[in-house]
Amino acid sequence: MITLHDVYEQGNDAVKEAVRAFGARHPLTTDTSATEPDWKAAEKHFTHLIEVIMGTAAPAQPDTSAMIRLAENAAVQLLLALHTQPHYRCPICVKRRRYQL
Repeated sequence: MITLHDVYEQGNDAVKEAVRAFGARHPLTTDTSATEPDWKAAEKHFTHLIEVIMGTAAPAQPDTSAMIRLAENAAVQLLLALHTQPHYRCPICVKRRRYQL
């Protein structure tokens, strides 16, 4: 499965910006003035996002590698769609917070 780091390395400028924005949604501390993202958490949530997408997709082919690539592409497309929204939150963070309440 592709990593967030690989997406950044292989992506164009828009993809790199989207990855940085996703990382920014995972601050290293709860201090709002902190600028360094928690890349470990962002990476984990990106992988989980791909898994959630794969879980909801009906496989059109028995080949799971094709399904994984489709889910990876969908996750990247989601990052691209969301990163321009000023106050979007990581969908995995939102989901986990909902279960903690």
